[in-house]
Amino acid sequence: MKASIFQRCWVTFSVYVVGIFASLFNRFVIKGGSNIPRTGPVLIASNHISAYDTIFLPWAVIRYNPLQMVWAPAKEELFENIFLRVLYTSWGAFPVKRKRDVRAGRTLNDLLLDQKVMLFPEGTRHKDGVLGSGNRGVGKIIYDTRPAVIPTALVGLNYWKFPGFGQQAAVVFGAPLDFSDLFLREDCKETHLLIVERVMAAIACLLADERGSDDRK
Repeated sequence: MKASIFQRCWVTFSVYVVGIFASLFNRFVIKGGSNIPRTGPVLIASNHISAYDTIFLPWAVIRYNPLQMVWAPAKEELFENIFLRVLYTSWGAFPVKRKRDVRAGRTLNDLLLDQKVMLFPEGTRHKDGVLGSGNRGVGKIIYDTRPAVIPTALVGLNYWKFPGFGQQAAVVFGAPLDFSDLFLREDCKETHLLIVERVMAAIACLLADERGSDDRK
């Protein structure tokens, strides 16, 4: 999929509206934005703690990469309403069935040839903020497409209320992960699992560092 200049302008405008609410009326802090490559295929791999993650994470990425897209798979139920389907699609979301979705998998692989994609490896939200296990399918995607994988930690959004003011949250982007040793291994379930475990371990480290810095304040 390719986005027109009109769509990219629309997305940039939309996320900046979100950013005004997040960063001016509240305290949504972005750290490590310079770790996101401006060009080439990029997979933003984040923990998932709130329904609002899919709104604020694109703002954090596009703030450092204006007029670019952040594509994202989303559960197909969100596309049943015609208005919401048009809106979500305009923002770069595409539907995914709950069980194995071959078509969505092909779309992801095509996008990761040269685009930025946002994924939540856990596959579901953990509102308590506790990091869950990663889905082995994400490891398969990384093995097949070889993008720059940016581990990402979201903290605090699970406590936000809307409308609200002065609320605190943060997103931390880590440095791209190195899978060169795992890419030498056989294309099998064990390799895919090792890849996603490395992703989740990196996210866990970012979360620990961020929570540790909060405790030291």
